[in-house]
Amino acid sequence: MSLDTELAPHPAQRQTSISEEFAAYCAAEFERRRNSGKEFDEAAYREAMEMALSRLRQLEEEGLA
Repeated sequence: MSLDTELAPHPAQRQTSISEEFAAYCAAEFERRRNSGKEFDEAAYREAMEMALSRLRQLEEEGLA
């Protein structure tokens, strides 16, 4: 096995940003919760997601994420 398959890619080699990956995860989780048949506060979820994404993007711009 080569090291390329054993180690995660260096952040500089990322094709997508961490915030994009997080946004995709949040979208999938939102749909999962929505389709679960259980109630959840969609507005609060979206607000929390936007707050987290905003902070993550800020960290990316500062080179910290």
